[in-house]
Amino acid sequence: MRVVLSFAALFLSVALLQLSSGGVGPLDALTGLDAGFTQAEVGILGSAHFLGFFIGCWWAPRLMGSVGHSRAFATCTAMGAIGLAAHVLVIDPWFWALFRIGSGICVAGCYTVIEAWLQAKVTNQTRGRAMASYRIADTSASFVAQFMIGALASLETYIAYNILTILCCASLLPLTLTRVPQPVTPKATRLRPRLAWTCSPLGVAAVVVAALSSASFRMVGPIYGQEVGLSAGQIGTFLAAFVAGGALAQYPVGWLADKFDRRWVMIWLSVAAVASCGVTIWSSGQGTGLIMLAAGLFGLTTFPIYSVATAHAHDFATSEQRVELSAALMFFFALGAIAAPLTTSTLIAAFGPAALFYFISVGHVVLVVFGLARMRKRDAPQERTRYVYAPRTTFGIGRLLGRSRER
Repeated sequence: MRVVLSFAALFLSVALLQLSSGGVGPLDALTGLDAGFTQAEVGILGSAHFLGFFIGCWWAPRLMGSVGHSRAFATCTAMGAIGLAAHVLVIDPWFWALFRIGSGICVAGCYTVIEAWLQAKVTNQTRGRAMASYRIADTSASFVAQFMIGALASLETYIAYNILTILCCASLLPLTLTRVPQPVTPKATRLRPRLAWTCSPLGVAAVVVAALSSASFRMVGPIYGQEVGLSAGQIGTFLAAFVAGGALAQYPVGWLADKFDRRWVMIWLSVAAVASCGVTIWSSGQGTGLIMLAAGLFGLTTFPIYSVATAHAHDFATSEQRVELSAALMFFFALGAIAAPLTTSTLIAAFGPAALFYFISVGHVVLVVFGLARMRKRDAPQERTRYVYAPRTTFGIGRLLGRSRER
């Protein structure tokens, strides 16, 4: 409890930020479709968000070095709030894409500040509890944000976006008013994508496929839900089921990843992901309950792949490489996440809602084939790091998780 209370301001800021950012994607999709946006244009909004996320991950550490943690957090929050409030001033997909770049920068920048602050304050004795509390605050707020979609979509557009803007601004208060001294600004992480490929080509491939799965579902899932006849409230539950399935999978998958060859764990997760895609496609005509269960199964099979992939990649890295390797893997995740929403929304427009899950299935089939090929080229490492649930938040997350991976 002392650990939780000492970081209460940070965790409350995380929760409020996640309530705001977690709601804007589905709300944009539903509002944009009602306003006459094409499905491809809605996909552009999701891709724009991850483009902003990539920019924010690179820029935020440098901003912290110039103005400090609190001012950097305030700057990024202001960009997110301006982007949210501006949605009601002009209804145009290209302007909204610009606004979503701002929201992506906001999310990446704010998480960079929070994780840098956590890294400076945790000790080896409190690291595990602090990270567990951080994940609970983040995941719980993300889960709740999905349930807000039905209520927000039923309101007037300006009211819905004003609520999200208020939540974004409110995230400023706990962190900026805390009396805890600001830590020393960490050095910006070097971005070395080649390091990830050198350590583990399979890890890179799995991270990209994880991005295709997650970004496609979270950003284009509302289009799929509307196409199969779900209401706005049911779409929120559909997305929440994915988050819940992913959260429930972490412990059992982590146990398997520490006990067995992680390459086989990734391969069988991908096989299960292909099966869950088939179940989701089949369930679209079988009633709402089965659609929700299928979304939970999809989250259960796809969400942990990123963490297993990063654990496998870190098995081939030295302690000195961990921070830069985590950043490099996040770089590849961001690339996949930028491409996925536009691609899948275009496919849905051309071939129907099932195209979303056919596309994701193809990605996992490729991962299975590549994984089997890599197993013929290299043996499993003799010594392995601990499996760690790796949040896909910033390029600097490796600083928080580096010591946790050591045996």
